[in-house]
Amino acid sequence: MNNDFYSAIRHRRSYYAIDNTPIVSDEKIKEIVDFAVKYTPSAFNSQSARVIVLTGKSHENLWQLTKETLQKVVPPDSFSSTEEKLASFRNGYGTILFFEDQAVIQGLQKKFELYKENFPIWSEQSSGMLQFTIWTGLELEGFGASLQHYNPLIDDEVKKNSMYLILGYLEPKCLLENHYKNQEKKNTRLLKNIFTIINKNYACSQSARFSC
Repeated sequence: MNNDFYSAIRHRRSYYAIDNTPIVSDEKIKEIVDFAVKYTPSAFNSQSARVIVLTGKSHENLWQLTKETLQKVVPPDSFSSTEEKLASFRNGYGTILFFEDQAVIQGLQKKFELYKENFPIWSEQSSGMLQFTIWTGLELEGFGASLQHYNPLIDDEVKKNSMYLILGYLEPKCLLENHYKNQEKKNTRLLKNIFTIINKNYACSQSARFSC
């Protein structure tokens, strides 16, 4: 077994001391994410995972939005520590948003009614494997990251993404983007200077999932 594989798994952990220093090109990051989305296993080869990568202004706007949302629910005397934590995420290079395509899941539920109750569970399991694979692949490139869960607090704006992988140069290291099916379907978007993220084009359901 290649020692790089062991090393990557061993050193893949939550890193918070990161900044926005570029480590590799966006094209390289896209290659890593595309590869992971294409080859991560899924039940019935459903490939229900979808990924959006935010960098630049889109990344910054996401965490500004999160800050403004949390200010409404976190007591003022407790907000300073929350604000500091959110600022550390914003200091990273980018954010990866993970989703599950409900149209794919529902289609399988109709086609295979015997397993109807299992498909949402299997989709979440596949999403977890995808997150780990991308995280580990970026670790190999020298990025550091942490996985965060701010749904459902900002679901109205971000339309129910399962999790956020915040990436940055890790003082140690990290970064982000996309692809899916073997038939050249694109499952990831790389947003740099705009913040249109899913606000208009996706109909959403419950439990941190989205439909397209």
